[in-house]
Amino acid sequence: MLRLRLISALLAGFVGGAAAVWFLPAVEPASARQPALPPPPPVIEDKPPVLPADRFEPAVARVMPSVVAVEAVKPSPGGKGKPNEESGSGVLIRLDNYKATFAVTNNHVVGGAKPADIYVTLADGRILQPDRVFPDPESDIALLRLADETLPVATLGDSDKVKQGQWVLAFGSPLGFSQTVTHGIISARDRGQISLGNTIRIKEFLQSDAAINPGSSGGPLANSAGEIIGINTAIAAGNQATEPQFTGIAFSIPINLVKRVGRQLIEKGSVSRGYLGMQMNANLDARTALRLGLTKLRGAMVESVHPGGPAARGGLQAGDVIQKLDGLDIRDENHFINLVGVLPEGSSARLQLWRNKQAYTVDVTVGDWPGGRK
Repeated sequence: MLRLRLISALLAGFVGGAAAVWFLPAVEPASARQPALPPPPPVIEDKPPVLPADRFEPAVARVMPSVVAVEAVKPSPGGKGKPNEESGSGVLIRLDNYKATFAVTNNHVVGGAKPADIYVTLADGRILQPDRVFPDPESDIALLRLADETLPVATLGDSDKVKQGQWVLAFGSPLGFSQTVTHGIISARDRGQISLGNTIRIKEFLQSDAAINPGSSGGPLANSAGEIIGINTAIAAGNQATEPQFTGIAFSIPINLVKRVGRQLIEKGSVSRGYLGMQMNANLDARTALRLGLTKLRGAMVESVHPGGPAARGGLQAGDVIQKLDGLDIRDENHFINLVGVLPEGSSARLQLWRNKQAYTVDVTVGDWPGGRK
């Protein structure tokens, strides 16, 4: 009897459940509301990835044959004591239609040495000596003329087109390791806030983080196409001024400046530069600018005016902040010096300046920089 009751209960539960399901409204399956799944991906054979071509190898192959090592033996100061030996780097170039081959380097590498005491070692190991040296201490550029016209020369680029962030390659002989190449990017342009000695007046450097060290001076800085865009000159030494090493902040002379200076050195033996007769102040900071009534940290501040010079005749005064030269905005004192330097003697220059919290315009006649005369 008990067994029959259990069976009946089970049956009743099954029927009741079935009835409940029977009377529920019809529900559409979830799969019917979703779009059809895409077909499975095709089977791909396991092959190694195809890597892009090396981005630097063609540029290195293009530049390296023209890279040289430079050694110079200089007399000791006062002619007493042991001669000083200086080592650096250089690059072989030709300028315009001049048939001669020149090794470009820094003047601080060869300055003061006679041609017979300068040694240029080529990429193939040959050693040559220049028959003439064309130095320009104010830009730290020197051209070494070599008699062989068949030497492999580099292709010169356009440094005015250099962009911040582009890849660059630095070549040279750092610490005596010849035919070295490193890479980095252009960190900044038109750097002038560095001190390279009293003789160097023109400062418009390219800044990069390509590694250069002592011995790299004079070596070329190239873009990824293998075109020379600069000449490596200096590094920021930080607290290691006595024994500077790579810090990630390197400075190179733009190749367009090298072209301008080189042409004048070859044609005239010296470089003509515009002159206004002013000493510029390198300490225009944000606090001083606001005190003078300026809203931007831009312009070149006059520290002193040389009596009887072009600036004095034009009415400029100490404390003036020059904001424009012939309509071009002035970034800082080095930018202003560089712009004046390329003006021809006798030309007229219009200066827009800030004085006593008011704007003024003056016209001055450009003179000839006496430091460039031989």
